[in-house]
Amino acid sequence: MELLKDLEFRGLISQVTDEEGLKKVLEDEQIRLYSGFDPTADSLHIGHLLPILTLRRFQIAGHHPIALVGGATGLIGDPSGKKAERTLNTGDIVEEWSNRIKGQLSRFLDFEVQKNPAVIANNFDWIGSLDVISFLRDVGKNFGVNYMLAKDSVQSRIETGISFTEFSYMILQSYDFLKLYQEESCRLQIGGSDQWGNITAGLELIRKSEEDAKAFGLTIPLVTKADGTKFGKTEGGAIWLDREKTSPYEFYQFWINTDDRDVIKYLKFFTFLSRDEIDALQKEVVDAPEKRSAQKALAQEMTAMVHGEESLQQAVNISRALFSGDIAALTADEIEQGFKDVPSFDAAEEEVSLIDLLVAAKISPSKRQAREDISNGAVYVNGERQQELDYTVAKEDAIAQKYIVIRRGKKKYYLINF
Repeated sequence: MELLKDLEFRGLISQVTDEEGLKKVLEDEQIRLYSGFDPTADSLHIGHLLPILTLRRFQIAGHHPIALVGGATGLIGDPSGKKAERTLNTGDIVEEWSNRIKGQLSRFLDFEVQKNPAVIANNFDWIGSLDVISFLRDVGKNFGVNYMLAKDSVQSRIETGISFTEFSYMILQSYDFLKLYQEESCRLQIGGSDQWGNITAGLELIRKSEEDAKAFGLTIPLVTKADGTKFGKTEGGAIWLDREKTSPYEFYQFWINTDDRDVIKYLKFFTFLSRDEIDALQKEVVDAPEKRSAQKALAQEMTAMVHGEESLQQAVNISRALFSGDIAALTADEIEQGFKDVPSFDAAEEEVSLIDLLVAAKISPSKRQAREDISNGAVYVNGERQQELDYTVAKEDAIAQKYIVIRRGKKKYYLINF
């Protein structure tokens, strides 16, 4: 399918400058395009996935993606979509985060392919050495204050206040586009729809700086949820691409719990499934929603893409074990992922009576209640119901001699660490 038509089918085009001109260029040439990622944290999160995967779609179609890490703009802070001034981070922190983000981007873009390898750039390479006089004379003079005030990213902050630092962000991002146009022949910038003002400002700077210049901008819709809650957020916070911040199991669970009203949209946005495959899953959502086939496909595709097939299988194993109660079938790593947020207790001895353990770990409030819980069949040790009052929990019976999982009732889990 033609690239722009595929993007339209997937709902990935919000705004585009000179659509007919871009269509012709994409048909006739293999162009360079870029999207920027500011290091505002030590990891990207799933909100960044849409522009990253859109770059990947362009690469698959034969074009040359540039992933721009904002080593300089990350020191300033983009006011777009923010109600208040960002906290400024130190140069050392931004540099460290920039390097981490470079590593994450390499999971999704192919830097080794011979024909059209992806490229990583860092705007600190050209902004870091720019002196203030050159910046004001050569770049700043191209921007009228009234023009900048009319942009949504600035307008939205006029009442609450915006510093000159953040006000200048638009000029710096525009300068990025100009430098990439001049040095890399980059002719297209893509980004979220909140970047429209910054992107069009960059196009204006290119027009003023280069004769007969022809560049384009394309924005992607911001991802929303049908229930009105923020996409990419859970009770535990943001869903990160770093497995240490969001485990593969938590990542898998985020997608498996997608609302029926959102799942087809997300399959189009985030996966590389074909139109026929997505249409078939859409039919299943209507005909057999209880099977959650679309959610399973979404979770499998996304977890494998971000964390790999082995981590996907771990996430599936954990989900299956929690559903069936077969805790003993899990590995130590799977236990750590699946029970990351449950109450835990460090066992002081290598062997302890179950009654004493229930009280010590505050699973049961007293020995009397512990005896009742055991006798009534409410206590499970590594998935097995335990009704012997004299039962002893030992390290040698722990999974990998490290973990015992105790369940009280239907859903209350506790992790015992040896």
